[in-house]
Formats: sequence, structure tokens, C-alpha cells
Amino acid sequence: MKIKVLGSSAGGGFPQWNCNCRNCDGVRRGTLKATRRTQSSIAVSANGEDWLLVNASPDLLAQIAANPDLQPARRARDSGIAAVLVIDAQIDHVTGLLMLRERDTPLPLYATDAVWQDLCSGFPVAPILSHYCGVEHRRIALDGAPLAVAALNGVQIDALPLSSKAPPYSPHRHAPERGDNIGLVFTNRQTGKRVFYAPGLGAIEAHVLAAMREADLLLVDGTLWTGDEMIRLGLSKKTAADMGHLEQSGPGGMIEVLDSLEARHVRKVLIHINNTNPILVEDGPERRILTEHGIEVAYDGMTFEI
Repeated sequence: MKIKVLGSSAGGGFPQWNCNCRNCDGVRRGTLKATRRTQSSIAVSANGEDWLLVNASPDLLAQIAANPDLQPARRARDSGIAAVLVIDAQIDHVTGLLMLRERDTPLPLYATDAVWQDLCSGFPVAPILSHYCGVEHRRIALDGAPLAVAALNGVQIDALPLSSKAPPYSPHRHAPERGDNIGLVFTNRQTGKRVFYAPGLGAIEAHVLAAMREADLLLVDGTLWTGDEMIRLGLSKKTAADMGHLEQSGPGGMIEVLDSLEARHVRKVLIHINNTNPILVEDGPERRILTEHGIEVAYDGMTFEI
């Protein structure tokens, strides 16, 4: 099973187009040791040719261009993207669906009922695509049964509901529904190895912690270093918790959670990193803290074979 990190940044990318925080300004000027990143997305394959796109970023076209494996060129019109799965209906995870409109067959799209409702109403991507390639909704039921994806032969997918909020444009923004946001466990049936993927984690619930403990690779929420990061910089009035993210530092933060996992070989990688997060500075003190705790920072193009 192969995993490609297509985009490792939170919404807006890095640098964000209108942001002049220390990180964004520094990477533009070349005065900061940091790497540009596109918005959060991964791709998963069992055979290296057919891929499940997990989240369709607004940067999807650039991500496809940067990853030739996603364009195998087997015929005149072709793509390695066999299907798409979206974990929520946030703009940075679904806007790229519109870039797939030139398909000559309906797009297989895996989504929960709550997310599908949003994609048919508040952010009506599905009705829009019905005028182009069309969308074939594949329901993620959240009933405990593994998800079968034809393109991923030999890979089991389990979806876990997470505590979160629906997007601002969702009809149920103020009445959260089960399935507004999910985490995923990918299991290689041949090796038994598991990957846990959750770029948005607002709380570490018991079933989430259990999945993390059983994983061989963790790709988890790395959005903000501190809960008040955006407020202190004068860029937002919302805390990390308000935005549905667990801060990395401090009591109960992601570092503490990852440290609590049983001592065995597991790769711990932070993904979905906000442009303000100091861990983007590769020679900064926050990055050194992560290294001391055995935690990596995802970057575009990072690959894993499990």
C-alpha cells in the first residue's frame, strides 16, 4: 500500500496568498528556512497505478502535475485517480472536485450522509458536476462495516466519526451531525499494517485513541502550535478549539497525546499545517521539540509504503 502526501498545508496553503505573518513573509523573501506547501490531500494506492484521492484540494491541478503517477497516460483521456473520498465538506477539501469535471464517466465519490447533504445544498458541488461528468455517490455508512473501494484491492478502509463542526455554509452548521468529519484507518490486508489519517482532530475520543494506538503510521492534525496562535497574531478571533483542531503544545496537546502511545515503532507525522504554525520553520525551536519527541512534519511529495 502506497501513500502520497499531495498537499500538507491547511486551508490557504503556505504561503497564504494574502498573509504577511512572519512565516509567509519569510518564505516569500527567502529569509526563512521553510518549504512551500499546497492544501491538504493524500492519495492511496494498492498497485501504484490506481489511486484513491482523499480530499480534493483547490490545488489539485498543481498536485497532479507534481505527481506523474496520477497521470499514467494509458489512453487519450486518462487519470490514475479512480475515485475520491472526502472526510468533510470544507472548502479546502472539496473545491478540487470541480477540477475533475472533464471526466468521461461519473466521478465515484465516497462521503458520509452529512457531507453529501452539504455537497448537494450549502456548497452544491454535486449539482454543478451533474452538468459535466456527473457524480456517483458511494455512501460511507459509519455502521462499523469496512468500506470497500474497488480500486484498492487488498486495502481495508474503516471510517471513524470525529467530533467537529460542519462548514459555515452547511444547513446543519449549528446542529452537528454524526459524519460531519471523519478519520480513516487504512489496513494493508497482506501485511496487517495500518495507517490512521485525521487532518482535523478537535478531541481525542476513546475510539480515536484506540485507532491511533493500533496504527503503524499516523498522519494527524498539525494545524496550530498553540490554541490562541491566530488570536495573538491578530489574524482571527477563533481559538484552535473553535476551528475544530487540537493544538500541538501544552497540556492535552497533540505532542502529549502522541507521547502517551505505547512504546513501539510507529511513525508520527503532523499534516494540515497552518501557515502561521512555527513548526514550518525547519531550524526553529518548535521543530526541534518535535524531533525530540520523534514527531515528523509532512511535506508535499512525502511518500510512504506500508
